[in-house]
Amino acid sequence: MTRTLRGAIAVASTAALALGVAATTTGASPGQAKQEIRIGLLLPESKTTRYEKFDRPYIEQKIKELAPDAQIDYYNAAESATTQQQQVNTALAKGDKVLILDAVDAKSIQSSVEKADKAGVKVVAYDRLAQGPVDAYVSYDNRKVGELQGKALLDALGDKADSGQIVMHNGSPTDPNAAEFKAGAHSVLDGKVKIGKEYDTPNWDPNNANQQMSGAISALGKDNIVGVYSANDGLAAGIATALKAAGMNVPLTGQDAQLDAIQRILLGTQTITVEKPYKPEADIAATMAVNLAQGKELPRDLVPTTVTSGSGQKVPATLLTPVVVDKDNIKDTVVKDGLYTVEEICTPAYADACKEAGLQ
Repeated sequence: MTRTLRGAIAVASTAALALGVAATTTGASPGQAKQEIRIGLLLPESKTTRYEKFDRPYIEQKIKELAPDAQIDYYNAAESATTQQQQVNTALAKGDKVLILDAVDAKSIQSSVEKADKAGVKVVAYDRLAQGPVDAYVSYDNRKVGELQGKALLDALGDKADSGQIVMHNGSPTDPNAAEFKAGAHSVLDGKVKIGKEYDTPNWDPNNANQQMSGAISALGKDNIVGVYSANDGLAAGIATALKAAGMNVPLTGQDAQLDAIQRILLGTQTITVEKPYKPEADIAATMAVNLAQGKELPRDLVPTTVTSGSGQKVPATLLTPVVVDKDNIKDTVVKDGLYTVEEICTPAYADACKEAGLQ
């Protein structure tokens, strides 16, 4: 063998060894670069406390647990559908490969979802089912939420159900979940109570709910209103203020298990809320996103069912089960689930009510 040939073989062997070490270090095969995981998290607003306090940190924590090197780009649309569309454009420009999207407006975001799809970017619809070619969806059974709220209101009304009228506040008309809450509530309430006034409340704005409730009290008369259906706790806060100003205290529903709602339940100015534990929903969304970012098929246990979006797409989905929270089970629901500690709930203003409810 010539000296030149021996040198060439040695160089080739050294290069191959170096390549093999690099491949072992990165976890990739020779010639294959390590895949970057970059995920965009797009939440709709921050007026509702859940998004910044629970959803965002839970989702980010689970992504990092599953993919420690993942890059997470966070966006909050501050209730603006236009802003959210611009944020999708930004996420695509940054190179995000998967979007976890909680839509401000499920219909208007469709063009952005289609743009992501054309760019090869996967979309996980979170909590609200966006229209367009969504790849996966996780939420709670929203019709069931409305059914639970309606039943709880009827139970609280008892014999008064047919002695007056109720007022309904159904939430934002751009949120597809609101339509499902509304349908579920009507399926229970229709024919059993008289609905004196019914409102959709743009942007889930408590101030709008307050004004609507004040208007309903003026129009119907406070002595003729026996109960109020509120689709969530944010609306219930505005409604409760209007009821208090009118010297009223009637059964009032809610949803999301906000801290102020739990405290109103203790005081008796709100009857129930519906808890949709945030961590299971957030963990599933993060798991879906990481799987899709890694190019994997979603396993059947992660998407055991299928839902149809407003634009007609069949979307693999997980729908979780909501829970009613009342004065008697606060400790076994929101405290046990880690949403709040007893100390957070039972501040001095609520100490007596907490003792009565067995929290202290």
